Amino acid sequence: MRANCFFIRKTLLPLYFFLILSSGCQHVPNTIEPTVSYAVQENYLLALPSPFPPLTEEEKAQGWGQEMQIGFGFAHQLDLYQAITSFKRAEFLMPAEEKMRALEAQYEILLCYYMGKKWQDLIYTFNHSQLRYVDPAFPAFHDLLLILLETYNREKMETDADRILRLIFQYYPEEGQKLILSTALTRGDLTLIEEISATSPPRPYLEDFLNNYQMHKKSIGKAQGFNALLPGAGYLYLGQKQSAATAFFLNGLFIAASAYFFEQGNLAAGIIFTSFEAGWYFGGIYGAGLEAKAYNERLYESMATPMMVRERLFPVLMLNYAF
Repeated sequence: MRANCFFIRKTLLPLYFFLILSSGCQHVPNTIEPTVSYAVQENYLLALPSPFPPLTEEEKAQGWGQEMQIGFGFAHQLDLYQAITSFKRAEFLMPAEEKMRALEAQYEILLCYYMGKKWQDLIYTFNHSQLRYVDPAFPAFHDLLLILLETYNREKMETDADRILRLIFQYYPEEGQKLILSTALTRGDLTLIEEISATSPPRPYLEDFLNNYQMHKKSIGKAQGFNALLPGAGYLYLGQKQSAATAFFLNGLFIAASAYFFEQGNLAAGIIFTSFEAGWYFGGIYGAGLEAKAYNERLYESMATPMMVRERLFPVLMLNYAF
């Protein structure tokens, strides 16, 4: 018995310490990639006024005017597909001199895609429309920039989003400051959020948010370190008891099997089971890090979303107009 214990210590302990030392290569970035979004109630948008003058009686009598009326009717019933079709028909029927009404129809189509969360369709339509060339004289210019900013952020088109943000900052500097914070919160850019929190004007809600997040988030390093010392401990640190038990018993099973085969002189089987154990061991370390990252992302989302709604930091809550 004493010889067997000596053999196990001699063969498995060096392997165990090698695995712990090697665990540092299982790196998980200490950043978060949250999904922060807000689905505003359609009634909120429908209650907003239109930025465009109402159709005149003369316009309503024309074919394109009738299509516009039908489009507005479908839009207010939230039948967005039919509304888009009607607005497109109106645009096709418009004479060349109705340039502002054509821009209005194109904007209404974009607004339908926005309400339907059809981000790629919105980008394609915008890129093939005359809305690319509008300036602040366009009645819905402010809202168009907000719609594009959110769309580009949703599609992770950061270069385009930053370009739109600069335009907003140029024409609406106060709102630009608010949207810089909104974009930082949406992306989970904690460094920028901390910088904004430290500048004027004071934002007590932002400081409270950062303090609470730092207090309750989990350490990726600790999760991986605990799992390196004792398989399953990292998951237990994250509150995942079932995953912790599974990791502990599976690693224990492979370690016991490896020790048994080495003790019986079955070198080939011992090496095979040791390789299996190495896979479970390193996979558990890396998995604990990923779970810690995911935990922090869900925590961040649960804290950031209500704060952004309360402070009206989502672009959709900054819109002035609708249909």
